Amino acid sequence: MKLRGKTTLVTGGAIRVGKAISLALAQAGANVVINYHSSAPEAAQTAAEAEALGVAALPIQADVADPAQVQQMAARAQARFGAVDVLVNGASLFKRTPLPMADVADWRRVTGIGLDGAFYCANALAPQMLARGEGVIINLVDLFAWQPSAGFAAHSVTKAGLLALTRQLALELAPAVRVNAVAPGPVLPPPDYDTSRIERLAKKTLLKRWGSPDDVTQAVLFLIQSDYITGDCITVDGGERYGHW
Repeated sequence: MKLRGKTTLVTGGAIRVGKAISLALAQAGANVVINYHSSAPEAAQTAAEAEALGVAALPIQADVADPAQVQQMAARAQARFGAVDVLVNGASLFKRTPLPMADVADWRRVTGIGLDGAFYCANALAPQMLARGEGVIINLVDLFAWQPSAGFAAHSVTKAGLLALTRQLALELAPAVRVNAVAPGPVLPPPDYDTSRIERLAKKTLLKRWGSPDDVTQAVLFLIQSDYITGDCITVDGGERYGHW
């Protein structure tokens, strides 16, 4: 798919890697719908930066874990742009959820955003993609999809489920809609990471360094533009998946 003149929607698109993806899509000539939950100032800033690149941008507040809010977001995007051609499911909540748990609220919140939310968004936008005979969905997973980590049950299950959802959607929505995943590794340290932790994670990759958000955006753009790839996943982790063996 050629992106110029198309409309894209990025969940979690206001900050960090989500912002980088929003701006990369804008740079490629696509209008961007920037979904956010609580990052209103950041969403407005990202929209302004996208519009400075010569495209239209629409920040929309919605909790993707709520199917009614997702439907309202889809309706607003459609009313503004006519249709959404590309969906990038990037919204995620990284939070400890060790097992067993007495209170399942955190489990529901993590899986609700990362897995249910991706399904709700795809389910809301797929009909218009199918009606137009073209569409692309990209899901962001990570290393936890293959290698669960103790203490992060909800996140591990969410990312493994999202990878499975990628394949299922590719199967169900073919041939009109292509669905793929990108699995970033260490590309952007969280604010609370100190120098020693950053260096320790770098050593776990085969390339012995961190990547950058641009490495992720290049994979996303590649999958959008590659019309003969669906149901697959590109890992962008510098070999982290194998570097610890």
